[in-house]
Amino acid sequence: MEKAKYIDHTILNATATYDDILKLCNEANKYHFMSVCINPCNVSLAHKLLEGSDVLVCTVIGFPLGANTSDVKAYETTRAIADGADEVDMVINIGMAKAHNWDYVYEDIKAVVDAAKGVLVKVIIETCYLTDDEIVEACKAALKAKADYVKTSTGFGTAGATVEAVKLMKDTVKDNCLVKASGGIRDLQTFNKMIEAGASRIGCSAGVKIMEELKNE
Repeated sequence: MEKAKYIDHTILNATATYDDILKLCNEANKYHFMSVCINPCNVSLAHKLLEGSDVLVCTVIGFPLGANTSDVKAYETTRAIADGADEVDMVINIGMAKAHNWDYVYEDIKAVVDAAKGVLVKVIIETCYLTDDEIVEACKAALKAKADYVKTSTGFGTAGATVEAVKLMKDTVKDNCLVKASGGIRDLQTFNKMIEAGASRIGCSAGVKIMEELKNE
């Protein structure tokens, strides 16, 4: 796969403006990234800007804390897809994961998967807050709920993706699910390490920089 197609070109800042979304979409078109990942309020705009291109629209659900109720996450998912989202990245209930209430974590994920009705779902488990055992259990809950991906981070936690977490996630899900690494991936060296560790998708805001580094190799 071309390196550009690993990238979800991302802007999730609270201060993102129309001009920021326009720039993001133009860059994604230029480099043929897999998707743009933007907040739900910008989905319809990105959908219009990218119409006819090979770039997908990805948005976030229950972001960034994961603490919304499951029915709210399900509604967010339905609304985002109606607005033009091709993929959704949902945050698990991290407090419930820390409490080892894995039935709740599973049902929460399943609510989004069911609402997505076949649209690709990535499950953000926010690895910086979890032990290795909790990472494994969160991945198992995502597998049980039939999510398409498990994802390391929101980028709003205390740390982003690590090679160790990506490897652990990949070892857990094997070929039954894919892994997305996100948070703190700002250069080609880190990008390559995440892919080598087992990531099939990279969420980052440094996609252009990484592509320019790749050209200069």
